[in-house]
Amino acid sequence: MRRFAQAFVDVDAFAPGLPDHLTLALASAVQRYNIGKGCPAAVLFATDGEDPSITDMQWGLVPRWSKEPATPYTTVTARLTKAPGSRLFASAWEHRHCIVPLTGYYKWDRERKPPWPMFVQRQDGRALLAAGLWERWQDEAGQVLDSFTVLTDANPDIPAPLSQDGPVFVSPQVAMDWLSGSINTPAGMKARARTDALEIHYVSKAVRDPKQDEYTLLEPVSPDESHSEENVAWDGDGLDEDQD
Repeated sequence: MRRFAQAFVDVDAFAPGLPDHLTLALASAVQRYNIGKGCPAAVLFATDGEDPSITDMQWGLVPRWSKEPATPYTTVTARLTKAPGSRLFASAWEHRHCIVPLTGYYKWDRERKPPWPMFVQRQDGRALLAAGLWERWQDEAGQVLDSFTVLTDANPDIPAPLSQDGPVFVSPQVAMDWLSGSINTPAGMKARARTDALEIHYVSKAVRDPKQDEYTLLEPVSPDESHSEENVAWDGDGLDEDQD
């Protein structure tokens, strides 16, 4: 997973279970159709026992011990089973859980030659809730950066021909438990993760271009009729998603 969308039309885009003020805030959030590494996204988080809230964070977790507000590592995703023991993610696993709501996400069909992007979404059109971790980086001058990563794991519910690996999805009720810290082991999350029925369709290769950010990116296309898209600009992170 290297690209996703957040474009929630109204509160009905969310399954029951999230507090009303959170769904209202998400429904009025900026609509984004091509969120990639380093881009802002709306994230649900909680800290120090406070009630969950929503803020924009940068995608790609920057550990608090980093000397700079950046990292040479790939931190847009973190493997569920490895995150607790990772130097990059251990502190966030212990103290800073988050939820990343998605309209859907882009994933490449590698069985097709050449590979082609597809959009993954719930069949009922409602938002997906992905479990994640967040971190707050701050330097001596007081500059602050909040950033996040999305947890991933094997997921047999992802439709073929896509590889069966992706975000760890949860129900609204489990999302609140994750934010509270009451789920604190990979096994505990695996036991409560849930993927509602998904559907997929091919989309334009224009999604490779980080400058493209409009609803037309979500529209279905036929790869066999889109040969002109081979020269679309690309920032280089669209085909390495299996290296998580």
